[in-house]
Amino acid sequence: MSGWVKIAGLGPGSEALVTPEVTAALAEATDIVGYIPYVARIAERLGLALHASDNRVEIDRSQHALQMAAKGKRVVVVSSGDPGVFAMAAAVFEAVENGPKAWRGLQIDVLPGITAMLAAAARAGAPLGHDFCAINLSDNLKPWALIEKRLRLAVEADFAMAFYNPRSKSRPEGFEKTMEILRKTCEPDRLILFARAVSRADEAIRVSTLAEATADMADMQTVVIVGSSRTRLIERAGSPIVYTPRFTPDKGQE
Repeated sequence: MSGWVKIAGLGPGSEALVTPEVTAALAEATDIVGYIPYVARIAERLGLALHASDNRVEIDRSQHALQMAAKGKRVVVVSSGDPGVFAMAAAVFEAVENGPKAWRGLQIDVLPGITAMLAAAARAGAPLGHDFCAINLSDNLKPWALIEKRLRLAVEADFAMAFYNPRSKSRPEGFEKTMEILRKTCEPDRLILFARAVSRADEAIRVSTLAEATADMADMQTVVIVGSSRTRLIERAGSPIVYTPRFTPDKGQE
C-alpha cells in the first residue's frame, strides 16, 4: 500500500466552510494528526486513528505524520483555516527538508482552506479589497523587533493589515505595543475590525476606530483587520459594511 500525506485546512470553524476536497481526504485517511482542538473536530470512525498533540510541537507532529506515511498510512495533517497561512504546511516541509531523503519521495499534497482572515473580511464586507498584508503578532518564533519593523513598514506602505494571534494570556503586551505603534503612525479614525470565532456559534464581529479601540478587544480567537487610510465604513440598518476601494488615485487626483 502506498502511503501519502495531505495537509488540510479545516476552515475557520463551520463545517459548511470545509472544502469538498478536504472532506474527501478525511474520508480516505487512516490517520489524522494535529493540534488537540483541530483533531477534536474530526468524527471518529472504524479504521481511523486520531493523533492529537499539544501546541508548539509542530515538527514532532510533522515527523510522526511522515513516518506513518512512509509505512503506507494515509495521513491527513489538519490545521484550522488554511494550512499554508501560519499553520502546518511549512512545518511539514521543514521536516521533509531536514529528514531522511526517502521522505522526499512521498506523495505530499496541500489542501487549501478558508483562512480566518478571509472569513472575517467576508463578514465585514471587503476590508481587504486592495493591497494588504498578514502579520503574525506572536513572538514565539521570531523576535518582537522584527514584528515591530514589519508593522511600521506596513503602515508606511498604507497596507490594510490582518493580525493573527494578537493577544494571549501569556503575552498580552504584544498587542498593546501594536496599538501604541498604530496610534503614533495612523490617523485616529482608522477603522479596525475585531472578528472573534468567525463562523462558530459564539461569533462576535466588532468594528471600531483606532481612537476607540482597546487591546482587550482581542484574544487568541480573534483576527484583527486594520484598514488602510482609504478603508471606508457604510452605515446601514444592521451591521455596517467595511470596505477598501479597489483604486488609489494618483497624487493630485484626490
